[in-house]
Amino acid sequence: MNFLSLFVFIPLVMLLGLWLARGIKGVRAVMVAGSTALLALSVWLTYTFLCDRAAGADAEMLYTASFSWFEPLHIEYSVGVDGISVAMLLLSAIIVFTGTFASWQLKPLTKEYFLWFTLLSLGVFGFFISVDMFAMFMFYEVALIPMYLLIGVWGSGRKEYAAMKLTLMLMGGSAFLMCGIFGIFYGAGGATMNILDIAHHTGGAHPIAVEQQMLWFPLTFIGFGVLGALFPFHTWSPDGHASAPTAVSMLHAGVLMKLGGYGCFRIAMFLMPQAANELGWIFLILTGISVVYGAFSACVQTDLKYINAYSSVSHCGLVLFAILMMNTTACTGAVLQMLSHGLMTALFFALIGMIYGRTHTRDIRELSGLMRIMPFLAVCYVIAGLANLGLPGLSGFIAEMTIFVGSFQNADTFHRVLTIAACTSIVITAVYILRLVGKILYGTCQNEHHKQLTDATWDERFAVICLIAAVAGLGMAPLWVSHLIEGGVAPIIESIGHAASNSNPFM
Repeated sequence: MNFLSLFVFIPLVMLLGLWLARGIKGVRAVMVAGSTALLALSVWLTYTFLCDRAAGADAEMLYTASFSWFEPLHIEYSVGVDGISVAMLLLSAIIVFTGTFASWQLKPLTKEYFLWFTLLSLGVFGFFISVDMFAMFMFYEVALIPMYLLIGVWGSGRKEYAAMKLTLMLMGGSAFLMCGIFGIFYGAGGATMNILDIAHHTGGAHPIAVEQQMLWFPLTFIGFGVLGALFPFHTWSPDGHASAPTAVSMLHAGVLMKLGGYGCFRIAMFLMPQAANELGWIFLILTGISVVYGAFSACVQTDLKYINAYSSVSHCGLVLFAILMMNTTACTGAVLQMLSHGLMTALFFALIGMIYGRTHTRDIRELSGLMRIMPFLAVCYVIAGLANLGLPGLSGFIAEMTIFVGSFQNADTFHRVLTIAACTSIVITAVYILRLVGKILYGTCQNEHHKQLTDATWDERFAVICLIAAVAGLGMAPLWVSHLIEGGVAPIIESIGHAASNSNPFM
């Protein structure tokens, strides 16, 4: 068995262990053992991948393996990783690990909750190691389906409405995506669904005719873009985040939304480069709207989760925005942003869940003076806020600066105007983060019940410290991550081809 399949095998063993577990201690033991194994595997994979690249391994994807799964449609179980995949696997493992401790006290139905949480994790890991389009789509669906129950059963607020809205909108995006994937398959000759085989077709001309690319590119980009909070298909995101339990919000915003950006980059842009050059400007405008609109919307919210949810719309919009700039610097920034936002938003949602669990409110008008009451959580919230607004030394700064520098490299008025407009989100983000921190952490607490509250427990402190260490580590030492992902970005940018951009009047 190819060792990459361990990312699927370990969650399957965890599901079996959870099913057999007796009592909450048994459930916790299975989750800690499984999430620790996944984290250790992802760290080892990252180290091995960097060493192999340094030793001269020049294959586009390493550790590949494949066997036939459904011969009539040429569907294969094909796995392999490049630097982008390795980075996403590491991010996923960190958030699953910390999410386990963030859910340490969750009741009731603890076993059932972790069963669905693990199934969601299985879909995420399977998606990032897959090289076959159909296998990617299958794992994509496996990751989406548990969200309905995780929000509908263990969520809060208008949880049934949020769960149904999220599921229906994401399934609608999946319908577009399925049409796009089969369009690519038949457009490329119907011989393979392997992404690398289609991208590196040796027959001379691109295997998918431009006319067909123009049809399937929008369907594929929108299909993945729905999960990546592409305007105007983003409306499921705030309601879903606001109603989800803490660890589900962490995994949903931190990892699941990254499936959208990863899929747009890996399939839509890589396999249909001519259409990307012809139609990219349309989606560039939509993603620019997402960036600015999400930041403005966060400013007017009063619910802590809604603020972070709209902030996620803005930051995930930056990922798609950078990808559509179609140059190496911007696309490297897009991957850095996926990592940075995944860690930051997981940290934010973890802290919000811990605060809500004590105060039983997320309304910022009812919160104040938390710095004196729960200083550890308050200081961590300040750190998360500073990372979100792009403080140098934390992950948000290096990711956003790389995106904006890369975006400005496109020396034409259209791209530079959009870049300047997107840059305004930095100022808007600073406004709502500083207002929020000042409102809920400082001042005098007016609620007598809140004055009796306690600070974070050991499990909460452990989860939060791990996330802060990752955010600070990425911010202060980003070069190794850049080396990790550059080999994955280069072939996709090369496939897009700057020569083809001559047909686009805006490039």
